[in-house]
Amino acid sequence: MLRFTGLDQQYPDKRPAKERRKDFDEIYAPFSAKAGADQAERCSQCGVPFCQSGCPLHNDIPDWLMLAAEGRMREAWERSSATSTMPEICGRICPQDRLCEGSCVIEQSGHGAVTIGAVETHITETAWKEGWITPIRPKRDTGFSVGVVGAGPAGLAAAERLREEGHSVTIYDRYDRAGGLLVYGIPNFKLDKAVVTRRTERLEKSGVVFRLNTELGRDVSLEELRARHDAVFLAIGTYKAHQLTCPGGGSSGLVPAMEYLTASNRRGFDETPEGFASGRLNAKDRRVIVIGGGDTAMDCVRTAIRQGAKAVTCLYRRDRANMPGSAREVAHAEEEGVVFEWLSAPVAVLGDAETVTGVRVQRMMLGTADASGRRRPVAIAGSESDMAADLVIAALGYEPEDVDSLTAGGGPVLTPRGTVRVTERCRTSLPGVYAGGDIVRGASLVVWAIKDGQDAAAAIHTDLMARIAAEHAPELEPAE
Repeated sequence: MLRFTGLDQQYPDKRPAKERRKDFDEIYAPFSAKAGADQAERCSQCGVPFCQSGCPLHNDIPDWLMLAAEGRMREAWERSSATSTMPEICGRICPQDRLCEGSCVIEQSGHGAVTIGAVETHITETAWKEGWITPIRPKRDTGFSVGVVGAGPAGLAAAERLREEGHSVTIYDRYDRAGGLLVYGIPNFKLDKAVVTRRTERLEKSGVVFRLNTELGRDVSLEELRARHDAVFLAIGTYKAHQLTCPGGGSSGLVPAMEYLTASNRRGFDETPEGFASGRLNAKDRRVIVIGGGDTAMDCVRTAIRQGAKAVTCLYRRDRANMPGSAREVAHAEEEGVVFEWLSAPVAVLGDAETVTGVRVQRMMLGTADASGRRRPVAIAGSESDMAADLVIAALGYEPEDVDSLTAGGGPVLTPRGTVRVTERCRTSLPGVYAGGDIVRGASLVVWAIKDGQDAAAAIHTDLMARIAAEHAPELEPAE
C-alpha cells in the first residue's frame, strides 16, 4: 500500500473519441489483474477514510482496496458486496469525482485520487468471471411475502436483500424489462445492458418473481398489493419531466430527455420505437441542442453524437464550475465533439406547435449566491441571439408523478413536493408500506436509490420479524 507517491493515478484504457463516437459500446476497457492491483496499492489506508464517508453506501473502500492489492480478490468481492448489491454498476456510473474519489485524501494532497470506481468494477467483474456470484439460497423461508413496486435500482436492491433474509418477493414494473432507469435511461456506452440483465436474471434464479407490464393504478392497486403481501415497498421513481416555462416550451416538437433516451435504448434491443423512424427521436444528420447541465443532459448529447448528428450543442445557464453533472462526463462529451455554451439560457423555443427550428438564447452572468450557496444566473441585457436546430431536447430534471392518482387517493402522506413522506427507516404513514429512491428523495443518484432499497429491506425484515415475535410471545400472568 501507500504507493501513491511512486505510482501515478491511472484509469482503465479509454477508447479514442473518434472510434467510440461511432458506436454505443462501453468506452473503458476493463482493468487487467495487475493494473487493478497497482491502482489499489495507491491507497494510503487513512485512519479516517474520507472516501468511505463520501460514499452514500459507506462502502468499506480501504478494506477492499487492500484485499485487491494483495490479490485476495474473493475476499475483496465479499467485502464490497456486503454493503452494495450492485458494486459493478456503481463502479461504472457513480460520479466518483463528486463522491468517494472527490473525498480521497491523496486527491486533496495533489497526487490524484485512487481510481476507486474502476477498482470496484474490476473486483466484481472478477467475481462474475470466477463464478463466485450465484443465485441466492436463503437459509430459511420466513413465509412472509413482500411486493416491490418498481424494478429500478431501489427495487432491485430491496429485492436482493429481502430474498437473502428468506422472504418471498414479487416485483411489479410498468415496463417490459426490469431495470428501470438502468435499462431505459442510461446509455450503453456508460452501462452495457448485459450488466443489468445478469443481475435481474440472478434474482429470478433466486426465486424473485417479476410482474412486468404491470403499472400501479392501472393494472394493480395499492389496496390489492397490501392485501396480497405482508409488506409493500414503493420504488416507483420520478419520471415526470420538468417543463420549460419560456415561450415555445410546450411545443410537441420539444423532446423530453427520458423519451429520447428510452427510444435510443430500445434501438439497442433492435426495436424501432415510435418517433424514431420519423426523426423526432433520432439525431441523425440533425443539428441538436440539449438544454440542461446534469448527467442526463450529458447522456443526451453523447447519444446524439453516436446517432450521427451534424452538430450537438449543450446550453447551460451557469458556468462549467457550477455544472451539476459529472466533470468526467463533460470531458468525455467534449472529446466526442459536443460544444458547450456556458452561461446561456433559453428564453424561447422557436418554431410552431409541432416543429422546432431553434432556440433563442440569453447570455447570463453569475450574481449573488442563492439559499443553496450557488451563485444565481443573471441575464445580460441585450445579449439575445438565435441558434438554429432541428432537434431540441429538454434535460431539466424530473418530478414525481401524481402519487394520489396512482394509489386512487388511498396512498401514503406526501410532502409539499409530491414525494412520499417517510421516517428515517423508509416507513410511510401506511402500516406495512415503505418507500425509497427518487419517489422519496426527488430525482437523485442511482447509488442513493440502492441505499434506500437496502435500508427499506432492513426495516421491512425487522418489522416482519417483530410480528413473529409478538405472535409467539408468552402471555403475561396477571399481577396479583
